[in-house]
Amino acid sequence: MQNHPKHDEDFYGWAMAEASLLRQGKFNQLDIKNLIEEIECMGGSEKRELINRLAELLMHLLKWQFQATLRGHSWIYSIREQRKQLQIHLKNNPSLKSLIFPSVVDAYELAISKAAKETFLDEKTFPQECPYTFEQLLDQQFYPESPKIMA
Repeated sequence: MQNHPKHDEDFYGWAMAEASLLRQGKFNQLDIKNLIEEIECMGGSEKRELINRLAELLMHLLKWQFQATLRGHSWIYSIREQRKQLQIHLKNNPSLKSLIFPSVVDAYELAISKAAKETFLDEKTFPQECPYTFEQLLDQQFYPESPKIMA
């Protein structure tokens, strides 16, 4: 096909040309191999977004729990916003619910790193495994308590 950009030379042009072919029903002219890869990549990006949303929420909850003296309204709003963003993302991608457990595990590792960076606390300060259930993560009323200090 003439004037049809190649996938690896002009991605935008290629995508627009492929969309045009789809609209016209010219399925035999489609770049099937690259279309399949791009669709799979789009799905992977939705999963990455789920992990990123979870990591942000978990990081804020860890900060809330482990830096209780610094709590403020902005932290409450950050936690609320991340919960809403997570709920919207799951509503728009319901099949991601089957990936919640492994995604929370991956996100928690990221959250520990982020929380340590922002709080200047050692990563070992935080529990090794996520201390919150998925239900707690979505619960607008849930805010973790500060850890008890043993004397």
